[in-house]
Amino acid sequence: MSGDTTVKTEQFVEVVGGTLAILSHETGEPVGPTTSIGAEPCVIGRGKHCQLSLEDSRVSTSHCVLVATERGIRVTDLGSTNGTFVHQVRLETRNAVYLKADARLRCGHTWLALRFAGKAQVPIAPTSVFGPLVGGSSAMRRIYAQLAKVARHDLNVLVTGETGTGKELVAQSIHGASRRRGGPLVVVDCTTIPPSLAESMLFGHERGAFTGAVARQASPFVTARSGTLFFDELGELPAEIQPKLLRALESREIQPVGAVRPQPIDVRIVAATRRNLHAEMNAQRFRNDLYYRFAQVVVDLPPLRDRAEDIPQLVAALFAKIGDPGAIERIDKPTMDRLMRHEWPGNVRELRNVLVAAHAQSDGGPIEVTELLSARPAADWSPSSPARRAFPVVKRELLDGLERDYFARLHAETGGSLSEMARQSGLSRTTVREYLERHALRSPGEPDLK
Repeated sequence: MSGDTTVKTEQFVEVVGGTLAILSHETGEPVGPTTSIGAEPCVIGRGKHCQLSLEDSRVSTSHCVLVATERGIRVTDLGSTNGTFVHQVRLETRNAVYLKADARLRCGHTWLALRFAGKAQVPIAPTSVFGPLVGGSSAMRRIYAQLAKVARHDLNVLVTGETGTGKELVAQSIHGASRRRGGPLVVVDCTTIPPSLAESMLFGHERGAFTGAVARQASPFVTARSGTLFFDELGELPAEIQPKLLRALESREIQPVGAVRPQPIDVRIVAATRRNLHAEMNAQRFRNDLYYRFAQVVVDLPPLRDRAEDIPQLVAALFAKIGDPGAIERIDKPTMDRLMRHEWPGNVRELRNVLVAAHAQSDGGPIEVTELLSARPAADWSPSSPARRAFPVVKRELLDGLERDYFARLHAETGGSLSEMARQSGLSRTTVREYLERHALRSPGEPDLK
């Protein structure tokens, strides 16, 4: 395990907190106790996992979430059916707003009064690394402090964030800083579990338990004993297995297919997902009681575009990892500025792929990245430029940029799955492959698309 996992938390950042009160339908005055809004997310909805549960039939299982930040109290709709309103304005799903003054919110038929309660200090780690995680931004240092605290206990952890933000690295860092670090870290990739084999793949099976079971298969719960079991892409877990997995987590025992007796389990559970599990619960594709079991602690990784100040350190770490730490000296300031301005739809994974390709092409000279980054002509376009250039040229450049941006984001969000890219884009696999090859959206060493 690389990096420093000894974290002290004498340093702090200030966040803007507040309280939330339910308003009476008759008087419009607060009724009942208030709910504090702090650095830990406060989910509002009808589910038992919610910090504020509302008895309102027009409120979704997971309706919205509030959290105290340095910029104000962030309010985000979680894909609710009937919307979240700030005063009379409906929020777009997953688009956050930051409030810096008292406000009224509406969820379903219920009005809530948000009142500010001043600033509070939240501990951050004094280090810029935690296990394999790298970045000295306050957002990441808050996460390091959270991980150091969580790692000491066996609470289940759910890691959320966009594709490529480093969710598996969080699992590694928790495992490496925990009392279970001497045991195994076993990964269960939920994207590879077919519904028909889910019970066998999760709980194991005895020889002869079903046709094709020619040998005994141990459950990952068993192979991870005394260690950590990491469920990657939990949002892809087949619905058919969710009730049985819930029972296993509640009882702390599993029963392999064909076995006579259950087996006790001794694992720490960490899970990760790029999906909005709150929206999945609202759509009844993911059980809210199972979410509650997995999400005893939630760690939300920020996208790279929200922590651009970490990019120079990430670049240095990535070059060191590929065995050429001196390569950082071959990136000039304009190139580094270009890296820090880029949107990075694929996050740290995309940054790594760009740097590996740029390093390979540099042949020991200056490292250039411009041709490898998604073109953004619409942002660089000015009304005066077409007058000096032919319209077909400008049009082609704009369309090329649109194509590259679209397929770069699609490639990042689907993890490079050709079938999933074809499904989401409505194009054939052959056409998608042609676009990817046209815009060089496959990194060196990436296996053939399937």
